[in-house]
Amino acid sequence: MSDIVVMTDTNSGMTREEGEKYGVAVLPMSFIINGKVYYEGIDISHEEFFQKLEQGAEVSTSQPAPGEVLDMWDSLLKKHDEIVYIPMSSSLSKSYETAVMLSRDYDGRVHVVDNRRVSTPQKQTVMDALELAKQGKTGAQIKEILDADALKSSTYIAVDTLKYLKKGGRITGAAALLGTVLDMKPILVMHGGKLDAHGKIRGMKSARRAMIAAIRKEIEENYQEDLAKGDIGLQMAYSSMNKETVADWEKQIREEFPELSLHSDRLSLSLSCHIGPGGLGIAVGRIINKDW
Repeated sequence: MSDIVVMTDTNSGMTREEGEKYGVAVLPMSFIINGKVYYEGIDISHEEFFQKLEQGAEVSTSQPAPGEVLDMWDSLLKKHDEIVYIPMSSSLSKSYETAVMLSRDYDGRVHVVDNRRVSTPQKQTVMDALELAKQGKTGAQIKEILDADALKSSTYIAVDTLKYLKKGGRITGAAALLGTVLDMKPILVMHGGKLDAHGKIRGMKSARRAMIAAIRKEIEENYQEDLAKGDIGLQMAYSSMNKETVADWEKQIREEFPELSLHSDRLSLSLSCHIGPGGLGIAVGRIINKDW
């Protein structure tokens, strides 16, 4: 049986400490804040990141440098036969495309997965890959299975403020001003890797109810077969720094869907820089690894 190591990046929300716990190699993502480069989980915390964001810092993200990816691959392949690499969705970053190009020089030992996810759903994919490797699947088989599930995940995110969507050019200044005056909370949806607008709701409490309703509809329309097999689960993500708000959101989800597993994590900083503090999200998808 081939010795396979799973690798991802911090867009999955997986920390280096969690990587060590589960045996996953984690590549830290870089950020440029006011001209200075930071690495997520190494020299900047979530608290420091949001502090700088709220202070009006200029924040931009970038894909991993090819040299950083290659260095990690070369190091891992000294100890393992194959790598299953799971970057963020190809529709949100060029990381996947670049990794595929780089992998061609590794004689089939590096398998780059694109099942179109980011943040907590991406972390679930990482855990699924670990389970498949445990079952004795090859790197190529793991990639094939996970890529086939690309459309088996839906994520909804409620944004507390339009400020950062405006700053990133996602909406006009006039729309942001109107939304702020009316306390409108946009809900974004990610399906098949594409992030689109789902709607606008007045007030975060109403937005939370709308996301619950959207997930329930997703399950009824798209996941009945998986539900019958016990093969779906929920993931929760947040950029909110208010612990009470986060705990209340998690409680609400668990009460609405007591029969489904739920994994909760902070939203990755690559999305948080566009969403800002106060964001809450929920995702549903087919899962393979149910015991982590």
